[in-house]
Amino acid sequence: MSATADTSQPLLSDTPLSELPALLLPAYGETWAMVGIVMMLVVMIGGATGVLLYNTSPRGLFPQDRAYGLLSWAVNMGRSLPFLVLMAAIIPLTRWITGTTLGIAAAVVPMTIAGIPFFARLVQNTLNDLPRENMAVGLVTGSSPAQIIRQTQLREALPGLASAITLNTISMIEYSAIAGTIGAGGIGFLAVTYGYQRFDMTVMLGTIVLLIITVQLVQFVGDRIARSLTRP
Repeated sequence: MSATADTSQPLLSDTPLSELPALLLPAYGETWAMVGIVMMLVVMIGGATGVLLYNTSPRGLFPQDRAYGLLSWAVNMGRSLPFLVLMAAIIPLTRWITGTTLGIAAAVVPMTIAGIPFFARLVQNTLNDLPRENMAVGLVTGSSPAQIIRQTQLREALPGLASAITLNTISMIEYSAIAGTIGAGGIGFLAVTYGYQRFDMTVMLGTIVLLIITVQLVQFVGDRIARSLTRP
């Protein structure tokens, strides 16, 4: 009589709760490393792009229909691709810049390319909400364009810019989780390798709870900063 395999026990078991922090904390650190690097690049490049978008528009300091149309088209094109499609499409560029398609360095490239146009449009929309009289006052007083941008536009828009950074940071946290599906590391990679491929519900639920808490904390802190910057 031949023995039959015992299929009553699962092939893979859930990770004990006591071992969960040892898995989550390093991955959480990798996620914030990705998001931190990306947000520094996004705020610098995307912020400058947003200011240029606004000031070349009909409402800006130096309206240029052709330049605005071209820049706006480029921003819209950058925002039109789903992040997973963008990651796959620019793999050759990522490899050329970083020498690899795995790890944090490889995730920074597509995340930055996706984040810049998104933040640029948020900056433009924030500046659009400013009263046009503020810029007129700067022009009347003889301020240079650089002074008006720095002292009038950006200073008056600080609460809105803080909200834009908050929103963009949350989006980058979401993108970092997606980047983990192709080996970029972080919470997303942990969720795929343990939670999905190994059917480990403890890790899966742990990553979900950690991401929810993180997004809530980022939103809370961002809202508090925006309120503190709002003039009474």
